[in-house]
Amino acid sequence: MKKVAVLIGTGGIGQAIARRIGAGKHIVLADLNPDATERAGKILNDAGFEVSTTIADLASRESILNLIEHAKQFGPITNVVNAAGVSPSQAPVSVILKVDLYGTSILLEEFGKVIADGGSGIVISSQSGHRLHALSEEENTALATAPTEELLSLPFIASITDTLKAYQYSKRCNVLRVMGEAQKWARRGATVNSISPGIIITPLANDELKGPRGDGYRKMLSLCPCGRAGTPDEVGDLAEFLMSSRGRWITGSDFLIDGGTTASYFYGDLQYLKSTH
Repeated sequence: MKKVAVLIGTGGIGQAIARRIGAGKHIVLADLNPDATERAGKILNDAGFEVSTTIADLASRESILNLIEHAKQFGPITNVVNAAGVSPSQAPVSVILKVDLYGTSILLEEFGKVIADGGSGIVISSQSGHRLHALSEEENTALATAPTEELLSLPFIASITDTLKAYQYSKRCNVLRVMGEAQKWARRGATVNSISPGIIITPLANDELKGPRGDGYRKMLSLCPCGRAGTPDEVGDLAEFLMSSRGRWITGSDFLIDGGTTASYFYGDLQYLKSTH
Protein backbone atom coordinates (compact mmCIF):
# COMPACT_ATOMS: atom_id res chain seq x y z
CA MET A 1 0.00 0.00 0.00
CA LYS A 2 1.30 3.42 -0.99
CA LYS A 3 0.12 6.97 -0.59
CA VAL A 4 -2.20 7.78 -3.49
CA ALA A 5 -2.38 10.93 -5.62
CA VAL A 6 -5.52 11.29 -7.73
CA LEU A 7 -5.52 13.48 -10.84
CA ILE A 8 -8.79 14.25 -12.61
CA GLY A 9 -8.10 15.83 -16.00
CA THR A 10 -4.92 14.61 -17.66
CA GLY A 11 -3.86 17.67 -19.69
CA GLY A 12 -0.64 19.62 -19.43
CA ILE A 13 -1.32 21.35 -16.11
CA GLY A 14 -2.48 18.15 -14.44
CA GLN A 15 0.54 16.22 -15.64
CA ALA A 16 2.90 18.99 -14.49
CA ILE A 17 1.44 18.78 -10.99
CA ALA A 18 1.50 14.98 -10.96
CA ARG A 19 5.21 14.98 -11.81
CA ARG A 20 5.93 17.21 -8.83
CA ILE A 21 3.88 15.41 -6.19
CA GLY A 22 3.77 11.81 -7.48
CA ALA A 23 7.23 10.38 -6.83
CA GLY A 24 7.02 7.34 -4.57
CA LYS A 25 3.22 7.39 -4.66
CA HIS A 26 0.62 5.59 -6.72
CA ILE A 27 -0.86 8.07 -9.20
CA VAL A 28 -4.44 7.49 -10.34
CA LEU A 29 -5.14 9.26 -13.62
CA ALA A 30 -8.79 9.86 -14.44
CA ASP A 31 -10.38 11.53 -17.44
CA LEU A 32 -13.56 11.28 -19.49
CA ASN A 33 -11.43 10.73 -22.60
CA PRO A 34 -9.89 7.24 -22.47
CA ASP A 35 -7.30 8.03 -25.15
CA ALA A 36 -6.06 11.07 -23.25
CA THR A 37 -5.87 9.05 -20.05
CA GLU A 38 -3.84 6.30 -21.66
CA ARG A 39 -1.47 8.78 -23.32
CA ALA A 40 -0.82 10.54 -20.02
CA GLY A 41 -0.41 7.22 -18.26
CA LYS A 42 2.24 6.09 -20.73
CA ILE A 43 4.14 9.39 -20.43
CA LEU A 44 4.25 9.21 -16.65
CA ASN A 45 4.90 5.48 -16.55
CA ASP A 46 7.82 5.90 -18.97
CA ALA A 47 9.17 8.62 -16.66
CA GLY A 48 9.27 6.19 -13.72
CA PHE A 49 6.01 6.90 -11.94
CA GLU A 50 3.63 4.20 -10.72
CA VAL A 51 0.36 4.85 -12.51
CA SER A 52 -3.10 3.39 -12.98
CA THR A 53 -5.76 4.84 -15.25
CA THR A 54 -9.53 4.93 -15.14
CA ILE A 55 -12.43 6.75 -16.77
CA ALA A 56 -14.26 9.36 -14.71
CA ASP A 57 -17.03 11.83 -15.44
CA LEU A 58 -16.64 14.91 -13.26
CA ALA A 59 -20.34 15.72 -13.66
CA SER A 60 -21.47 12.40 -12.15
CA ARG A 61 -21.48 11.72 -8.41
CA GLU A 62 -21.60 7.99 -9.09
CA SER A 63 -18.52 8.26 -11.29
CA ILE A 64 -16.62 10.24 -8.64
CA LEU A 65 -17.54 7.67 -5.99
CA ASN A 66 -16.31 4.88 -8.28
CA LEU A 67 -13.07 6.80 -8.76
CA ILE A 68 -12.61 7.05 -5.01
CA GLU A 69 -13.14 3.30 -4.60
CA HIS A 70 -10.61 2.63 -7.37
CA ALA A 71 -8.05 4.87 -5.69
CA LYS A 72 -8.55 3.45 -2.19
CA GLN A 73 -7.45 -0.02 -3.26
CA PHE A 74 -3.88 1.27 -3.64
CA GLY A 75 -3.65 3.03 -0.26
CA PRO A 76 -4.69 6.22 1.56
CA ILE A 77 -5.62 9.15 -0.68
CA THR A 78 -3.21 11.95 0.23
CA ASN A 79 -3.44 14.21 -2.82
CA VAL A 80 -6.31 15.22 -5.09
CA VAL A 81 -5.93 17.48 -8.13
CA ASN A 82 -8.90 18.55 -10.21
CA ALA A 83 -7.65 19.83 -13.56
CA ALA A 84 -10.74 18.80 -15.54
CA GLY A 85 -13.34 21.05 -17.10
CA VAL A 86 -14.77 22.54 -20.29
CA SER A 87 -14.34 26.04 -21.71
CA PRO A 88 -16.88 28.51 -23.14
CA SER A 89 -15.97 27.51 -26.69
CA GLN A 90 -16.22 23.78 -26.02
CA ALA A 91 -19.70 23.28 -24.61
CA PRO A 92 -23.16 24.82 -24.11
CA VAL A 93 -24.21 26.57 -20.90
CA SER A 94 -25.82 23.48 -19.36
CA VAL A 95 -22.70 21.36 -19.79
CA ILE A 96 -20.33 24.04 -18.48
CA LEU A 97 -22.44 24.45 -15.35
CA LYS A 98 -22.89 20.69 -14.88
CA VAL A 99 -19.17 19.93 -15.22
CA ASP A 100 -17.27 22.98 -13.99
CA LEU A 101 -19.61 24.20 -11.25
CA TYR A 102 -21.61 21.20 -10.05
CA GLY A 103 -19.01 18.54 -10.81
CA THR A 104 -16.16 20.30 -9.03
CA SER A 105 -18.45 20.77 -6.02
CA ILE A 106 -19.18 17.01 -5.96
CA LEU A 107 -15.47 16.26 -6.10
CA LEU A 108 -14.69 18.58 -3.17
CA GLU A 109 -17.53 17.12 -1.14
CA GLU A 110 -16.79 13.45 -1.74
CA PHE A 111 -12.97 13.55 -1.58
CA GLY A 112 -13.31 15.68 1.56
CA LYS A 113 -14.86 12.63 3.24
CA VAL A 114 -11.90 10.34 2.51
CA ILE A 115 -8.78 12.53 2.26
CA ALA A 116 -6.01 11.25 4.54
CA ASP A 117 -4.58 13.11 7.51
CA GLY A 118 -1.84 15.41 6.21
CA GLY A 119 -3.36 15.34 2.73
CA SER A 120 -4.05 18.19 0.36
CA GLY A 121 -6.23 19.09 -2.59
CA ILE A 122 -5.94 21.53 -5.49
CA VAL A 123 -8.71 22.73 -7.79
CA ILE A 124 -7.63 24.37 -11.04
CA SER A 125 -9.99 27.31 -11.51
CA SER A 126 -9.37 30.20 -13.93
CA GLN A 127 -8.60 33.89 -14.17
CA SER A 128 -12.11 34.18 -15.69
CA GLY A 129 -13.64 33.87 -12.26
CA HIS A 130 -11.82 37.03 -11.21
CA ARG A 131 -13.35 39.02 -14.08
CA LEU A 132 -16.92 38.41 -12.96
CA HIS A 133 -18.60 41.37 -11.26
CA ALA A 134 -18.87 41.39 -7.49
CA LEU A 135 -21.63 39.13 -6.22
CA SER A 136 -23.93 39.85 -3.29
CA GLU A 137 -23.17 38.37 0.11
CA GLU A 138 -26.15 36.04 -0.29
CA GLU A 139 -24.93 34.82 -3.70
CA ASN A 140 -21.41 34.24 -2.38
CA THR A 141 -22.74 32.29 0.59
CA ALA A 142 -24.97 30.17 -1.64
CA LEU A 143 -22.12 29.26 -3.99
CA ALA A 144 -19.85 28.43 -1.06
CA THR A 145 -22.20 26.47 1.17
CA ALA A 146 -25.48 25.49 -0.51
CA PRO A 147 -26.10 21.73 -0.76
CA THR A 148 -24.41 20.52 -3.91
CA GLU A 149 -27.62 19.18 -5.41
CA GLU A 150 -29.21 22.63 -5.13
CA LEU A 151 -26.47 24.62 -6.88
CA LEU A 152 -27.79 24.37 -10.43
CA SER A 153 -31.27 25.46 -9.34
CA LEU A 154 -30.13 28.67 -7.66
CA PRO A 155 -32.07 31.43 -9.50
CA PHE A 156 -29.00 33.43 -10.53
CA ILE A 157 -27.35 30.26 -11.88
CA ALA A 158 -30.42 28.78 -13.57
CA SER A 159 -30.98 32.05 -15.49
CA ILE A 160 -27.53 32.09 -17.19
CA THR A 161 -27.77 31.95 -21.00
CA ASP A 162 -24.25 32.96 -22.08
CA THR A 163 -21.40 30.43 -22.17
CA LEU A 164 -18.78 32.92 -20.96
CA LYS A 165 -20.94 33.91 -18.00
CA ALA A 166 -21.53 30.23 -17.23
CA TYR A 167 -17.78 29.69 -17.19
CA GLN A 168 -17.09 32.78 -15.07
CA TYR A 169 -19.74 31.84 -12.52
CA SER A 170 -18.44 28.27 -12.44
CA LYS A 171 -14.89 29.40 -11.75
CA ARG A 172 -16.02 31.88 -9.11
CA CYS A 173 -17.97 29.04 -7.54
CA ASN A 174 -14.84 26.84 -7.54
CA VAL A 175 -12.99 29.44 -5.47
CA LEU A 176 -15.89 29.96 -3.08
CA ARG A 177 -16.55 26.24 -2.77
CA VAL A 178 -12.93 25.66 -1.76
CA MET A 179 -13.44 28.23 0.99
CA GLY A 180 -16.66 26.56 2.06
CA GLU A 181 -15.13 23.07 2.17
CA ALA A 182 -11.82 24.03 3.84
CA GLN A 183 -13.18 23.61 7.37
CA LYS A 184 -14.45 20.10 6.59
CA TRP A 185 -11.12 19.10 5.05
CA ALA A 186 -9.34 20.55 8.11
CA ARG A 187 -11.26 18.20 10.40
CA ARG A 188 -9.45 15.38 8.60
CA GLY A 189 -6.10 17.16 8.89
CA ALA A 190 -6.06 18.16 5.22
CA THR A 191 -5.75 21.39 3.24
CA VAL A 192 -7.54 22.41 0.05
CA ASN A 193 -6.85 25.40 -2.21
CA SER A 194 -7.58 26.62 -5.71
CA ILE A 195 -5.30 28.01 -8.42
CA SER A 196 -6.63 30.41 -11.07
CA PRO A 197 -4.33 30.35 -14.11
CA GLY A 198 -4.36 32.74 -17.03
CA ILE A 199 -3.51 31.58 -20.54
CA ILE A 200 -1.21 28.57 -20.22
CA ILE A 201 0.57 27.18 -23.27
CA THR A 202 -0.82 23.73 -24.07
CA PRO A 203 -1.60 22.09 -27.42
CA LEU A 204 -5.12 23.56 -27.20
CA ALA A 205 -3.80 27.05 -26.47
CA ASN A 206 -1.33 26.79 -29.35
CA ASP A 207 -4.21 25.90 -31.66
CA GLU A 208 -6.11 28.96 -30.44
CA LEU A 209 -3.07 31.20 -31.01
CA LYS A 210 -2.85 29.93 -34.59
CA GLY A 211 -6.59 30.12 -35.19
CA PRO A 212 -8.94 32.92 -36.26
CA ARG A 213 -8.80 34.59 -32.82
CA GLY A 214 -5.03 34.28 -32.60
CA ASP A 215 -4.28 37.95 -33.28
CA GLY A 216 -6.47 39.00 -30.38
CA TYR A 217 -4.85 36.51 -28.02
CA ARG A 218 -1.35 37.54 -29.04
CA LYS A 219 -2.18 41.22 -28.54
CA MET A 220 -3.58 40.48 -25.10
CA LEU A 221 -0.50 38.51 -24.10
CA SER A 222 1.88 41.19 -25.37
CA LEU A 223 0.08 43.88 -23.35
CA CYS A 224 -0.16 42.00 -20.04
CA PRO A 225 2.51 42.98 -17.47
CA CYS A 226 4.62 39.83 -17.96
CA GLY A 227 4.29 40.03 -21.74
CA ARG A 228 3.75 36.33 -22.35
CA ALA A 229 1.63 33.28 -21.63
CA GLY A 230 2.38 30.91 -18.79
CA THR A 231 3.58 27.31 -18.84
CA PRO A 232 2.13 24.23 -17.15
CA ASP A 233 5.35 23.92 -15.14
CA GLU A 234 4.83 27.32 -13.54
CA VAL A 235 1.39 26.26 -12.33
CA GLY A 236 2.91 22.95 -11.24
CA ASP A 237 5.53 24.74 -9.14
CA LEU A 238 2.83 26.67 -7.29
CA ALA A 239 0.75 23.55 -6.71
CA GLU A 240 3.80 21.66 -5.45
CA PHE A 241 4.41 24.35 -2.83
CA LEU A 242 0.78 24.40 -1.69
CA MET A 243 0.67 20.60 -1.38
CA SER A 244 4.03 20.31 0.39
CA SER A 245 4.93 20.58 4.08
CA ARG A 246 5.71 24.25 3.45
CA GLY A 247 2.08 24.95 2.58
CA ARG A 248 0.41 23.51 5.66
CA TRP A 249 -0.77 26.90 6.95
CA ILE A 250 -2.50 27.67 3.66
CA THR A 251 -6.02 26.40 3.10
CA GLY A 252 -9.29 27.73 1.72
CA SER A 253 -7.36 30.13 -0.49
CA ASP A 254 -7.18 30.97 -4.20
CA PHE A 255 -4.01 31.88 -6.08
CA LEU A 256 -4.23 33.95 -9.26
CA ILE A 257 -1.33 33.12 -11.60
CA ASP A 258 -1.88 34.99 -14.85
CA GLY A 259 1.15 37.18 -15.56
CA GLY A 260 -0.75 40.23 -14.32
CA THR A 261 -3.50 39.90 -16.93
CA THR A 262 -6.35 40.45 -14.47
CA ALA A 263 -4.65 43.49 -12.95
CA SER A 264 -4.25 44.95 -16.43
CA TYR A 265 -7.83 44.02 -17.37
CA PHE A 266 -9.17 46.22 -14.58
CA TYR A 267 -6.58 48.97 -14.36
CA GLY A 268 -4.06 48.75 -17.22
CA ASP A 269 -3.57 48.30 -20.94
CA LEU A 270 -6.09 45.46 -21.22
CA GLN A 271 -9.12 47.50 -20.16
CA TYR A 272 -10.31 47.40 -23.78
CA LEU A 273 -11.31 43.75 -23.13
CA LYS A 274 -14.10 44.88 -20.81
CA SER A 275 -16.22 45.87 -23.78
CA THR A 276 -16.03 42.30 -25.15
CA HIS A 277 -16.73 40.59 -21.83
